[in-house]
Amino acid sequence: MQTALDDALAFYPDAPVVHAMRYAVQGGKRLRAFLVLESARLHGIYAPDAMPAAAAVEALHAYSLIHDDLPCMDDDDLRRGRPTVHVKWDEATAVLAGDALQTLAFELCCDPCLSARRIELVAALAKAAGAEGMVLGQALDMAAETAPTPLSLDDVTRLQAGKTGALISFAAETGAILAGADRSRLRAYALSLGLAFQIADDILDVAGDAAKAGKRLGKDAGAGKATFVSHLGLKGARARAKDLVDEAIAALAPYGGAADGLREAARFVIAREN
Repeated sequence: MQTALDDALAFYPDAPVVHAMRYAVQGGKRLRAFLVLESARLHGIYAPDAMPAAAAVEALHAYSLIHDDLPCMDDDDLRRGRPTVHVKWDEATAVLAGDALQTLAFELCCDPCLSARRIELVAALAKAAGAEGMVLGQALDMAAETAPTPLSLDDVTRLQAGKTGALISFAAETGAILAGADRSRLRAYALSLGLAFQIADDILDVAGDAAKAGKRLGKDAGAGKATFVSHLGLKGARARAKDLVDEAIAALAPYGGAADGLREAARFVIAREN
């Protein structure tokens, strides 16, 4: 995966913004890319023919992290165990690097090696990333910081379905999109997976190890944010995450053993330490 991202950036000019882009796409869990490649394999599409889509979702995810970390948003100085982009460079470079990674994602989704349905892929990524998905989730999250009352559990669920879940859903559905196949089972899988992933993040923010997480913890409680943990408690949040993983795995039943990789991904999201 790193090779695909490096190759996508290899011929860009030697400029600070490009160095920041390369820095931002290094490391991470690569969960979204894995979901793309497993979803593709499930539909008879070999990894090289899906790799541009996998690189695209990682580029877009990296853009979202750069912008989320900015002082005007979550104001973080550590990401993946390293200084955030605006700390290592400056805020303007961080904004532009994020912008460029976002546009790179759509360029990658237009790669001719993807199927003739790549326009559908571009449309799906735009919807997942924009004001119906990830951007909406981030906007709701920021608004919640100054809301007169904490968000309800339903509100938190809706927020996170956009901020975290929309891009995860896109990744899990990519193979079906490229193959022109039914997406409903993978969408159900991803909906449960995305919420389980976010609950695990909320748990790590309260009970995780900052050295392993590679980022500052305890932010949500410090900001007074409503989270799955604040509503359900640690024990309840862990139980809910486990139930969601079970739901995600159940949604894959029609695929039989071919979906074992996706099942392992679901188990991973609540077992991880970062």
